[in-house]
Amino acid sequence: MPVFKTPFNGYSVRFSPFHESQLAVATAQNFGILGNGRVHILQVNPNGPISELAAFDTADGIYDVCWSEAHDSLVIAASGDGSVKLYDLSLPPTNNPIRSFKEHTREVHSVDYNMVRKDSFLSASWDDTVKLWTVDRNASVRTFKEHAYCVYSAAWNPRHADIFASASGDCTTRIWDVREPGSTMILPAHEFEILTCDWNKYDDCIIATASVDKSIKVWDVRNYRVPIAVLNGHGYAVRKVRFSPHRASAMVSCSYDMTVCMWDYMVEDALIGRYDHHTEFAVGVDMSVLVEGLLASTGWDELVYVWQHGMDPRAA
Repeated sequence: MPVFKTPFNGYSVRFSPFHESQLAVATAQNFGILGNGRVHILQVNPNGPISELAAFDTADGIYDVCWSEAHDSLVIAASGDGSVKLYDLSLPPTNNPIRSFKEHTREVHSVDYNMVRKDSFLSASWDDTVKLWTVDRNASVRTFKEHAYCVYSAAWNPRHADIFASASGDCTTRIWDVREPGSTMILPAHEFEILTCDWNKYDDCIIATASVDKSIKVWDVRNYRVPIAVLNGHGYAVRKVRFSPHRASAMVSCSYDMTVCMWDYMVEDALIGRYDHHTEFAVGVDMSVLVEGLLASTGWDELVYVWQHGMDPRAA
């Protein structure tokens, strides 16, 4: 399957919810420590190479991207300078970004668009906060400040427009309802930093967390004293976890051990696939909503891979 070489180190990859052949990639120069960034919009051609539809250069590294759920041409990017940038693919690069939201005081590490209401998005930052935004307002709607350390990830519940989860270096995952003044649940999910979280797409009470402790844990928020599954198999910190849009118990993860793993948390031998195509930290992974089994990953080796589960990502 195809591969694309980026000039900078890959950080995040997301499939378009509108066009099955399009994906957005976040990249940062010098492993995100210092330097520029670039947002790539890529086109996957079924029988050919991956082509670039657009690229947007930034003064600081880009750590995450997400697509608007309301407009197929809008992409949101999380920047190392604390800003969140909104790009419109229907306009030339010189007219972009069309908006820059600047409130966070440290790097923005994660962005996520509301799948239910389709009018708002979250940003999670190393300033220990999560912010709620709408695309038509320059100021945030609300700031959620309870975490005691960096917030690495924020994820909307796929069924409930007002509920989201956040994962932090303070070793907790918190569940929030934007109608409530504070978090509604504190999950002491790991004993080390939690780098990522995601909701099950078929059961709105199931959430996965993953940590520097190398494990992925699956929780039922109705009874969260013990996880319903603990998935071990990565050799280093797990950077990202995503539930499948097509199979209720399937999820994909990527790690500093340079692998991408596929899991089924309902079976005893939960690890159902391991891909070792990256030669540096694997930090971005996604599953297509529109094409079942289609995966994409990116990493610090400056490569973006797109492949079908069960196939070799390196096979041409």
